[in-house]
Amino acid sequence: MPETTTQTHRVSDELQLAWAGVTDRGRRRENNQDSFLARFPLFVVADGMGGHAGGEIASQSTVARLDEMVGDGEVSDAAIQTALHHAVDDIHLHPETTDEGTGTTLTGAYLDHAEDGTPQWTVLNIGDSRVYLKRDDRLVQVTTDHSVVQELIASGKISPEEADGHPYSNVITRAVGASELVPPDYVTVDLRDEDRLVICSDGLTKELTDYGILHFLREHEDPAEAAEAMLDAALENGGRDNVTLIVVRVLMPHSPSTDADPEE
Repeated sequence: MPETTTQTHRVSDELQLAWAGVTDRGRRRENNQDSFLARFPLFVVADGMGGHAGGEIASQSTVARLDEMVGDGEVSDAAIQTALHHAVDDIHLHPETTDEGTGTTLTGAYLDHAEDGTPQWTVLNIGDSRVYLKRDDRLVQVTTDHSVVQELIASGKISPEEADGHPYSNVITRAVGASELVPPDYVTVDLRDEDRLVICSDGLTKELTDYGILHFLREHEDPAEAAEAMLDAALENGGRDNVTLIVVRVLMPHSPSTDADPEE
């Protein structure tokens, strides 16, 4: 696997972003159906599903259309929706896509601006890949899984602790390409100095608890070092699925410190 390096982008005198992404087939899968895009201002992970090469086609097609969108210079909710419509067409027209269940999750964030010009994250999600925010010394899951298990948790039928071993733990309720396209869920998050975003497929969260993710973020300030450490731990813990993650670090050295709740 090629060495992972941290990339940086100076957005302004007050804001710089640093990021790194890694992906691995894992210990038990024959191919890697995950794909990711880390190209300012968009950072996304896609976890494909479907027989034969279907999942790989679905995730790669989705990431390719989003990469094309970034190259065209417009990153917005509307542009993402258009790119996803094109991706669905690509998936359905691909000669190797034969499984009606072929599709992909999609989650991530792009740097946006509020009406007053203040930079903010717009976080998007379809499926059960996740975005986490580390702020101060806490880790918060920003996205909500689109899965049968999450619906059972929300309705009080099972506890979060029972989710991992549940027989429907891998069943998602929304995906790109598997059915009529439903828009992603969007959440806006403000930026604070030394925030970290972790964008990941469930191959990471199957092997690392939230505390484990927080541990490696505490241990490694550099995004590449943090990403590689989490990937290594996921593989050592079993690597039952493809593992993909992006770590993004926010640097705002001149911003005032704050103790505000990251869930606000």
